[in-house]
Amino acid sequence: MAKDPAGKWDKDKSIPYKIKLGMWMFLAYCVVYGGFIIINLANPKLMGIDIGSLNLAIVYGFALIILALIMALVYNFLANRLERKYQDKDKEKGCGQ
Repeated sequence: MAKDPAGKWDKDKSIPYKIKLGMWMFLAYCVVYGGFIIINLANPKLMGIDIGSLNLAIVYGFALIILALIMALVYNFLANRLERKYQDKDKEKGCGQ
């Protein structure tokens, strides 16, 4: 396992969870983005449909950006929560920093 300059990676037990979570979120985003690409390739006129005062392409594009931001916040929340859980367990065992 690689070491960061402070040597903290060796102590981070949450890395496997964070990798799995990140991969699942990436896969989910790819599916949604793939839908955007497929619509553009298969039926580009569909992207011209009006949704309110905007067309579907604009709405879908902004939804992709917002989805990415929400997924980043969810990832950060879940990863930090697990890291705190492991830190608390280490402190209880007397292995705290």
